[in-house]
Amino acid sequence: MVSGPTALDEHAAKNILQQYGIPVVSETVVRDAAAAVAAAAELGYPVVLKGLGAALQHKTERGLVHLNLFDAEALRRAAAKIAEGAGADLEGLLVQPQITGQRELMTGMFRDPQFGPVVLFGLGGTLTEALADVAMRLAPLSRWDATQMIAEIRAQKLLSPFRGEAAVDRKTLLKVLDGVSRMAVEHPEIAEIDINPLRVTPDGRLVAVDALIALRPPTESAPSLTPVPAKEIGAIFHPRSIAFVGASAQPGKWGNMLVVNTISGGYEGRILLVNPKGGTIAGRPVYRSLLDIPDPVDLVVVTVPARHVQPLVDECRQKGIRYMVLITSGFSEAGDEGKALEAELVKAAREAGLLILGPNTMGIANPHIRLFSTGTTVQSLAGSTAMVAQSGNMGTQLLAFAEHQGIGMRGFSGSGNEAMITMADYLEGFEVDDTTRTVLIYVEGFKDGRRFFESARRVSRRKPIVLLKGGQTAAGQKAAASHSGAMASDNRVFEALCRQAGIVNVHRPMDLLDLAAAFDALPLPRGPRVAIMTFGGGWGVVTADLCQRLGLVLPELDADILAEIDTMLPPYWSRANPVDLVGDFNPDMTFRVQELLMRWSGCDAVLHMGIMGRRILIERLSASVLAADPSVAPGTFDEIKTLAEQFEDAFARRCLELMDELNKPILGVNLRTDHNTKTILHLPGHRYKGVTYQTPERAVLALSKMLDYETFLAQKE
Repeated sequence: MVSGPTALDEHAAKNILQQYGIPVVSETVVRDAAAAVAAAAELGYPVVLKGLGAALQHKTERGLVHLNLFDAEALRRAAAKIAEGAGADLEGLLVQPQITGQRELMTGMFRDPQFGPVVLFGLGGTLTEALADVAMRLAPLSRWDATQMIAEIRAQKLLSPFRGEAAVDRKTLLKVLDGVSRMAVEHPEIAEIDINPLRVTPDGRLVAVDALIALRPPTESAPSLTPVPAKEIGAIFHPRSIAFVGASAQPGKWGNMLVVNTISGGYEGRILLVNPKGGTIAGRPVYRSLLDIPDPVDLVVVTVPARHVQPLVDECRQKGIRYMVLITSGFSEAGDEGKALEAELVKAAREAGLLILGPNTMGIANPHIRLFSTGTTVQSLAGSTAMVAQSGNMGTQLLAFAEHQGIGMRGFSGSGNEAMITMADYLEGFEVDDTTRTVLIYVEGFKDGRRFFESARRVSRRKPIVLLKGGQTAAGQKAAASHSGAMASDNRVFEALCRQAGIVNVHRPMDLLDLAAAFDALPLPRGPRVAIMTFGGGWGVVTADLCQRLGLVLPELDADILAEIDTMLPPYWSRANPVDLVGDFNPDMTFRVQELLMRWSGCDAVLHMGIMGRRILIERLSASVLAADPSVAPGTFDEIKTLAEQFEDAFARRCLELMDELNKPILGVNLRTDHNTKTILHLPGHRYKGVTYQTPERAVLALSKMLDYETFLAQKE
């Protein structure tokens, strides 16, 4: 058995490409220089001469490609040099007509170890790897996927009419990408495909003048993970009774923290405690084993050491318990011994009909039933955002921030080692849950990357998935003998996967919650046009720059709008978008400008900055004056502070009314913040909620990601 990829020779590779509708250069295979001269005479000079052989993959680097040969003598000299450079690897010679054209593209395929076949397209030639102007998508490609790949490369000018040459034949280019995609799907024995260069002729035609197909050795397929039915995911988050095995009276121990957090959170179901020592904990009786509990148990939360977990599986079977949240660590994350222990546990659990969440998890939460069974004391508001995190600590920290900022949660799970429940299972559970509107994910790796992709691509058509990926996994196929293989990079593959599946990919932890707030509270923008109302000119300039960098557009104000704002602001106002309110605190003017911009058909979203948070500015000013001047009466600023509070309340309400009526998003940036400042403001009776961020960059990023998602939905339709 071969130990690594083997390859077809170039001519054999091109024969396969032709079967998939990919245009290739006409060529003749010969044995020696004399036969090459005869073939060239038939083809017509100038010609290209190449060395041919399965072991000759990087021919240019070895001096085995000779271009622009105009006569028989030049052809013979080239044949001699090829024979010398190739040595025993030479199996023949390849004679091709010289294809003219200034532009070289490339396409190919490699197999990512987590996500499967990946198709590439980009600039070709010898600088392919250095320029790295490529787009990627997972196979199979839809026509839309292929169209997006073509649109993503930076060198778009090369696809249009260029230096007297015609535009690239895009219909044929789409067929080429489709052919590569079909080859990848229909021939799992192919490890890599590399078509480089894919030359563009002066009249815009495409011709593959070089090709490589590498084969992979037969391998044993990894055991597939059993998908968890979506209804089972929902059942774990809705237990009517929970038994805590390993319950402890000692503060700080997991067996105590989970119990007290669940009790103090107001869990609506029954709480049962289990410890071999018996007695009482938190005033509740403690059973010595699960089998001693007289009542039914829906969920068991386990904190006992790893070596004591296996016997619990049989107790769960006897008791009819179907779900376990396994907090305990010491399994696959702890090395080979732990992996073996985890595998034994999963096998036993499957036989017992028990579904395990974890192990090595931080716990779960469902605010809708006041269930907060996590290692930290967090009691989030009930809402529509579901979150799963492979890092329990990060997950609970984000939960705490969501609690403080007023972001409502549907549920939370620290997924742990994902021994039985993977990210794809969670996605499919949230897909059928009517309460879930947005899904947040923190992930570092995938147990079944391909299934995750397929699930995400389906779920994202109905609900936004906001994802943060921590770190990078092992790069795929780096030792491959092709340009395509050298392009393999987990990070770029993952980013391409996100674009293809409609996942909102973010790069900072706080972006998860910023986007959760936006998707939960606001209508999606119908286009990229943004109108900005700002309390400071500098903010407007910076925000305009941010918008341009992130693909948002600041349209010029209509003449009618300019004329109307002229009646409200001093002559020196900006007379442009962003609209600078020049520090004017006039409440009526602020309302009128905001409504004018919202009703303007030339914009798709409105961003206001410095309107909210003025009350805090006044409070701080009041405190400073009173501290500095004893002669000022303590209540001097009370009326001003009250007016500021009333203004902000009225402004927030009017924003909600305008969003309800016009179905356009309004995002804000606070002038000042304090410990009471929240990202989300919910007022009963309104379809949408107010969203105000602490910085312009957070607001602009949220709006741009919402636009990306709206664009994905519209394109898929």
